[in-house]
Amino acid sequence: MEFRKAVPADLKQIMEIIKDAQGYLKELGIDQWQNQYPSEETILTDMHNGHGYVLLDEGNIIATVAISFDGEPTYEPIYDGAWLTNEDYAVIHRLAVGKDNKGKGISNDIMKLTEELCKERGIPSIKIDTHEQNLGMQHILRKNGYTYCGVIYVEDGTKRLAYEKLLT
Repeated sequence: MEFRKAVPADLKQIMEIIKDAQGYLKELGIDQWQNQYPSEETILTDMHNGHGYVLLDEGNIIATVAISFDGEPTYEPIYDGAWLTNEDYAVIHRLAVGKDNKGKGISNDIMKLTEELCKERGIPSIKIDTHEQNLGMQHILRKNGYTYCGVIYVEDGTKRLAYEKLLT
């Protein structure tokens, strides 16, 4: 397995994974990642900002994620709870695994790889949010030691459950 920054040549494979994830969420009746989100423009912006990453297996992209060390404006304020820390943090967004690799622990691998990136940079925690109906992601977060912290609202005003994991 290889974990590296995404490049524009990866866009087609990344968007195939995104479309798979959108379809999967739609089948589950979860109103997350619908309405053309995330778009090619969003993924290219992730790449431009240095936030886009891909996980490859034998040269094929099997998962994608955005990891930012620049903070997240929608995480302030948080409602019905509080973050564990007010220190620097990484943010995980747009994590998706290709349909042929679901159920193989790939999301857990990406969580661990993100932790390694944070430790290399001296970042003490990771924050992430997910849709309240996305029970699969909530399970992954709990399994990987994330603590539920409260509710945030993303740019379009929709509610998300917020989690944080301390790395120190």
